[in-house]
Amino acid sequence: MAFALRHSKLSKEEKDKKVADLLELVDLSDRAENYPAQLSGGQKQRVAIARALANDPEILISDESTSALDPKTTKQILALLKDLNQKLGLTVVMITHEMQIVKDICHRVAVMQNGHLIEEGSVIGHFLKSKRTMTQEFIKTATGIDEALVKIEKQALVQHLPKDDLLVQLKYAGTSTDEPILNQIYKQFEVTANILYGNIEILDDTPVGEMIVVLSGEADALAAAQTAILEAGIELTVLKRGA
Repeated sequence: MAFALRHSKLSKEEKDKKVADLLELVDLSDRAENYPAQLSGGQKQRVAIARALANDPEILISDESTSALDPKTTKQILALLKDLNQKLGLTVVMITHEMQIVKDICHRVAVMQNGHLIEEGSVIGHFLKSKRTMTQEFIKTATGIDEALVKIEKQALVQHLPKDDLLVQLKYAGTSTDEPILNQIYKQFEVTANILYGNIEILDDTPVGEMIVVLSGEADALAAAQTAILEAGIELTVLKRGA
């Protein structure tokens, strides 16, 4: 790691202290005397991160830094990068093909295709409102909704959806996750909701959820219930209508 400081104007004592501080920052103080071959893949990544921080950069570029790591080590490295972002005020640019990583630690996301920037914005905005096909494919893989829909479509209830019933997908974020909307539409419109799939997680410190639901009731009541759901700030997509 001291190699990264070879052009620094620091004295030997200052360099030694800098190395010790960086090793402590990445939780490798007890490995200071180890050779590279004695380190695990995750520990080597920690050394690489410490080396990149040696000259006090304002931006840290992490290019597929977890691609060769097991899931447990990947989480540890992501937690370290998030901690560095918060402690040092360091901007971390993550280059990745894994939307799960974007979900776990990123605040903003830019999607590139064939060398061109096709979409950019907040992580929450992308998960809720992206219209780009490639971005949607990434999101479906990360949330598991695509796999869930395949199984749901095979259910007898969905294959033989009763007349006027609706199979809908709901997406919601922030304060709308606190609203008991399905309970409300039952009380107000006597529309029942059969939940076939549900998921909620935290993106950029904001709760974000998704559900696949069968709504049942009179045609007028279903129309009113859909309006109430939309007015509550919940995105609603009709996937299938009962015949």
